[in-house]
Amino acid sequence: MSKNILITGCSSGLGLALTNLYLQKGFKVYGISRTKPEIQNDNFIYKEFDLANIEQIKPSLQEFIQNIHDIETVYLNAGMLGEIKASIDLEVPQLKEVYELNVYANKELLDIFSTINVNNIIAISSGASVNGSKGWASYSLSKAGVNMLINLYAKELLNTKLLAVAPGVIETPMTDYIRFDINDEEFPSAKRLKESHIQKPEEAAQRLHDLVINIDKFTSGDFIDVRNI
Repeated sequence: MSKNILITGCSSGLGLALTNLYLQKGFKVYGISRTKPEIQNDNFIYKEFDLANIEQIKPSLQEFIQNIHDIETVYLNAGMLGEIKASIDLEVPQLKEVYELNVYANKELLDIFSTINVNNIIAISSGASVNGSKGWASYSLSKAGVNMLINLYAKELLNTKLLAVAPGVIETPMTDYIRFDINDEEFPSAKRLKESHIQKPEEAAQRLHDLVINIDKFTSGDFIDVRNI
């Protein structure tokens, strides 16, 4: 019997790369995203849903997830960057929009996962969760929240290994926005990102898979930056 993988945000970027990687390895992949990727594979089971609809997550996804029964690894990948903007110029509703999707949506999903057997949960975090840089308030606050969310749930989901993982810089529309549309002089972090190693999504997906293979080396609830291992 093939093992089950669940991936949120499976339609593009890292999520799509993870989906293709596990399908190639013969896993059964359950995907959740706003739009369906162009994948023709009997082992791909898809649920269209916008995780920004926080109040509808449990009513809409609980049955879909619970019917899986046993999941080898969950990748909580769906999320958003928000606008790169000085903190003083950000309004609370802008912060709230990013925080709700990046943190509260994952909290609702974790509650559902607590009702079935899940071996591993990998929440996609970021180096921005621990490094404060001008312009990154929405994203940094939310990813710091992801780290603590995973730390807290690790104390409760004792039969599941949970990690918050920063996968490094990946070539996606999000990083393209930072590299090509953001003023280097006003936001120095954009220049640092441009000068760093930019991974293809497939490279990042493989590194995450390798991390999961060696997951016993890590303590449940930890924040891991793949660039430091």
